[in-house]
Formats: sequence, C-alpha cells, structure tokens
Amino acid sequence: MTIAANNQTRDRDPFYRRAVQWAGSLEDGAILRVAFFGLLLGTISVLYVDYRELTANQGAALAAPMQPILPPAIDGPAQGPMPEITTSPDLLDNPLEIALGAGGQLTLVGTIDPGAGERFAAEIEARGEYVQSVVLDSPGGSVVDALAIGRLIHEKGLATKVAAGSLCASSCPIVFASGKSRIASPEAAIGVHQIYAAALSGDPQDALRVAGSAMADAQSTTAEIIAHLTETGVDPALWLHALQTPPNQLYYFTATEMEDLRLVTELTQD
Repeated sequence: MTIAANNQTRDRDPFYRRAVQWAGSLEDGAILRVAFFGLLLGTISVLYVDYRELTANQGAALAAPMQPILPPAIDGPAQGPMPEITTSPDLLDNPLEIALGAGGQLTLVGTIDPGAGERFAAEIEARGEYVQSVVLDSPGGSVVDALAIGRLIHEKGLATKVAAGSLCASSCPIVFASGKSRIASPEAAIGVHQIYAAALSGDPQDALRVAGSAMADAQSTTAEIIAHLTETGVDPALWLHALQTPPNQLYYFTATEMEDLRLVTELTQD
C-alpha cells in the first residue's frame, strides 16, 4: 500500500523524475564530487552561522559598560580601616554628572567615563568665572579623562574637595591631587590601585585592541601620573601604593598618610 502510494507520488512529480534521471547519468566520480561539494557547502553554512553568533555575543559583551570595582580595603600594617561610604552605589555607577552648586562649587558625581574630560572642559568654558572648587564623589574610571580634568583644574587654580562619606578612588585621586587647595575629611574614602588596559580609556573595545601593548601603555600612563603629581606638589610616592595594589582591590589612605604625602592641604570635618 505504501509502496504503491510512493510510486504514484513519484510518477506525478516531474522534478523527482528528472533528478533521478540526472543522477543515473552521472559517473561514480562525478557523484562523489557532487556529494563532496554538497557537504562542503553545508559545513560552510554551519560555520558562518556559528561565526555570526560568536561575533554577536562578543560584541554584546564588549559593548557592556565597564564599571569600576568598589572592593574592600587591603589588609596591611599601614592600612587603616575601610572608610564608610554613604553615597548611593547607583549614583556612583552612573556616568560622571557635573553640576554647579552654591558658592561656586562644581560637583562631580559618578564614574569617570570616556568623554568626561571634554564635558568638564565645556562646563569650565561656559561657567568658569563662577567655579571656585571641584567637589568629588567618584569611584574613578578612565585615567585619560581623569588626567585631562586634573590638568584643567591645575591650570585654573581651582580647589578640590572630598567630603566625609564620599568616595574618591582609582583614577579620582589624580583629579583630587590637582587642586591648588586640596581639602578632605578624615572620613573621606580616598584610595588607589593599579591601572589596567581598560582604564586607560574606559573603553573595552580599546582595551581589547591594545591588549598586546598594555604593559607599555600602563608604564607610559604611570609616568604621566607621576609627572602630574610632582607638578601639583603632591609627593609622587603616593602612586607607589597604586603600583602595589591589584586592580580588584583598593588601598585607602589614612588621614596621617594624606598629610605626609601632601595629598591634602587641609583636613576638615565638613
């Protein structure tokens, strides 16, 4: 019954008959070549689909924003207790927000993202005559942008401040060290760690591209940081703590260390 139905279907299908006749006319070698190229085409199709999926997933991963790490303090004889941070983690995770407050205070809150240096420069150009000090609350981020912000602060002779309960970590102390007056609370959380490829620009795509020369870039950037600290009057030995601290940890400075390293010009409870 089934055989008869199949035969009937084949008799009604001219394409099937032509395919059978064409296959029957081929020599054995030709049949093998057709089978080989068919398998090759199928393999290429599968590989293409896998490649598209892989690159799509990789692109999505690289496009994800890289947030600075907020680790506990390193344990050590010279390390004080981790200061209490009262700022909302959501605010710290957001891209750097720049706002002019009362008394000529320009507040910088959030992650120093790529482009933050340009936004800060635009703000200073627009409202520079009103700005007297820069108040920081940031987990850090792009070292390139932190240096750009710091150089402009130094050039304009602005003061920098970190209040009690606020955070200034990773690349943020570079900005803080740039102030003509550097005012901090003993309860401020100011800490450093090693720079790494992604932090040079804050862009994971760039980090992937410069992976082969990351060591040279880190050394060059470290030299820029030390030169900048020297120019602003901060003891460059401060950055030794950064070099000795893994990127996934932070070294928090005690009030005594901040004074000894000339990181602060004034300690205040405000």
